[in-house]
Amino acid sequence: MGRPDGRQPDQLRPVTLTRQWSVHPEGSVLVEFGATRVLCTASVTEGVPRWRKGSGLGWVTAEYSMLPRATTTRSDRESIKGRVGGRTHEISRLIGRSLRACIDLKAFGENSVVLDCDVLQADGGTRTAAITGAYVALHDAVTWMAKRGLLAGKPGDAVHRSVAAVSVGVIKGEARLDLCYEEDVTAEVDMNIVCTGAGDFVEVQGTGESGVFDRAQLDALLDLGVAGCRELAAIQQAALA
Repeated sequence: MGRPDGRQPDQLRPVTLTRQWSVHPEGSVLVEFGATRVLCTASVTEGVPRWRKGSGLGWVTAEYSMLPRATTTRSDRESIKGRVGGRTHEISRLIGRSLRACIDLKAFGENSVVLDCDVLQADGGTRTAAITGAYVALHDAVTWMAKRGLLAGKPGDAVHRSVAAVSVGVIKGEARLDLCYEEDVTAEVDMNIVCTGAGDFVEVQGTGESGVFDRAQLDALLDLGVAGCRELAAIQQAALA
């Protein structure tokens, strides 16, 4: 049983991380998972939200959006609709949570970083690609902060672990890694896994889309996801080197 793009079940799509893709942000990365392309930018602001002032802690948050023609048919901009959709809000919060898992907010000092993840082209796995690319953009932004003496601690303390994410799923009874869109829409089980570079879980989102799954399938998917995140962590470190 073959995959649409000829990959093995445990094989990632070709992954590329292009740093400094945009000249203005303190950190920017174009991340490509196959045909999925997401631009991740990190913007530094001195100061923190009002509810955090005086705490000595920094803040990292994220916003996610998709260009109108990132998919096969055009969708209206959410700014025209006058509200942020539930899916967009949920993914933004996921990215923010995932990136806060790799930082020490005390070492940040009272500084903020906003990670904007804009999907230029979607072919499945946009949220996991966004997390993987946003980590590298955040790392570069922290390096920028350190050079200007903005951090309260050392750069290695401010970003003390890496984080990456990948999708997994069950299609026709087979566990597969890094689903493209054609697989994602037919998956019996769909899951997103966020891991640190050491293989610890940050978040696991999984559901039976058209059925249920047993413990053995869950274990197989988790193993695939951890292995995929390990590969992505190596790609991240190679890009940062």
